[in-house]
Amino acid sequence: MQIPYDPATNPLNNNEWSFPLLEIIHIVGFAVAIGSIFVVDLRLIGIGMRRFVPAKLSKDLAPWTLGGLAAVLISGPLIWTSDPNMYLHNGGFQFKMAALALALVYQYTVHRKVAFGNPSPAAGAVTGLVSLALWVSVIAGGIFIAFV
Repeated sequence: MQIPYDPATNPLNNNEWSFPLLEIIHIVGFAVAIGSIFVVDLRLIGIGMRRFVPAKLSKDLAPWTLGGLAAVLISGPLIWTSDPNMYLHNGGFQFKMAALALALVYQYTVHRKVAFGNPSPAAGAVTGLVSLALWVSVIAGGIFIAFV
């Protein structure tokens, strides 16, 4: 499917600084969101932050996670408008979007229920490992957009 669109008309493609600045916001948003999720996942796995209960850690880091995700979910579609046809036909982008959808659904269903509950060590470890795998997949998909 081709979208009738001329990338040359997009302001992101006509200004030397707009696209790189938006990309920085996107990457920093991901770093904040995934970094805060990573801390909770490490706690669930039992590797770090053992002084904290997963529910307390999740609650304390939730604003950081939401803020980072908000930055990503605002900047991402804006980046996409720079060349939608390229992104729609890019395997890395397609993989990233599928992984992002799975990661978000998992984050706010299974992960949230386990993190805010009182999980057994095994349930916490499995939940944290699956979460890490999903978010690493999102990052890998984003990196491979440039190579596919």
